[in-house]
Amino acid sequence: MSGASTTPFNRDVLKLDAAAEIERIAASLREETARTLRKRGLVVAISGGVDSSVCLALAVRAVSSAKVCALILPERDSSGFSASRAETLAAQFGVQPLTVHIGTTLEAIGCYRWRDEAMRRALPGYDETWRSKIAIRSGMQGRISYFHLIAQSPDGAMHDVRLPLAEYLQIVAATSFKQRTRKMLEYFHADRLNYAVIGTPNRLEYDQGFFVKNGDGAADLKPIAHLYKTQVYALAHALGLPKEITSARPTTDTYSLAQGQDEFYFALPYEQMDLALWAFNHGVPAAELAPVLEISAEHAAVVYDDIQAKRRATHYLHRAPILVDAVPEIHG
Repeated sequence: MSGASTTPFNRDVLKLDAAAEIERIAASLREETARTLRKRGLVVAISGGVDSSVCLALAVRAVSSAKVCALILPERDSSGFSASRAETLAAQFGVQPLTVHIGTTLEAIGCYRWRDEAMRRALPGYDETWRSKIAIRSGMQGRISYFHLIAQSPDGAMHDVRLPLAEYLQIVAATSFKQRTRKMLEYFHADRLNYAVIGTPNRLEYDQGFFVKNGDGAADLKPIAHLYKTQVYALAHALGLPKEITSARPTTDTYSLAQGQDEFYFALPYEQMDLALWAFNHGVPAAELAPVLEISAEHAAVVYDDIQAKRRATHYLHRAPILVDAVPEIHG
């Protein structure tokens, strides 16, 4: 934890001058794209979510709509409204998007087959006609977390079973194909156009390892990785993004049943998690965090423990490949 902050802790600590921050980020994107990376423009994959939408708007602000390649990359589990939101956004900012349905690619490499096989081991009778998601349990109550498979059979019945570790790992490994396939296409178009790829994680996702290595974690620039999710929403409003984007709750858009990010990964909804991470980073004691979040001091302490545990568990995601010997001519 960082040293104690002298700033009084309350919900206002995440407020920022959105207009000034937009201009600062756009200027940085413009400079880094042209001078550091020596690229002609920017590639952004847009899902209809607030993070990628803000990144698209910032990219257009930085290099103009003529130099932004927007990709819409749905698959068979994508929500019905994600592509339409992305199309609305692209039209607003004068970008002609490229849409590629990646479902057939995922089918060919076994994404759905490997996922369904693991789900069927955990829940006999499950097949590809069911809808499903995985959800974290107990994190919201301040206890040790574990994962459940939640599935809906064609007759509408809901089923809920605890996932053994092997099945959980296989499901996550299989669904990570989705992010890695999208990134492959982003870099194809980046290479084709001599553009740079924008990554879209916010600070909460970047800090807590909520991304796939060589998937949505791969990028040349990550313009909002320093911004808490609450601040990303503030920029979205300042940028004039469509209401269906600025009012939407964060989802993973990875499983066929709707799945919130806090349901899958974070211990709390993003409004609370942002404040908890800011407080942890600024040395605010758990006892001071608790009344602001309206939780017990014991629960606040567990949230701090969870922040540290996720940092430890996902540290490898941020690492460059480990070399046996240094290569000083390259790394200095």
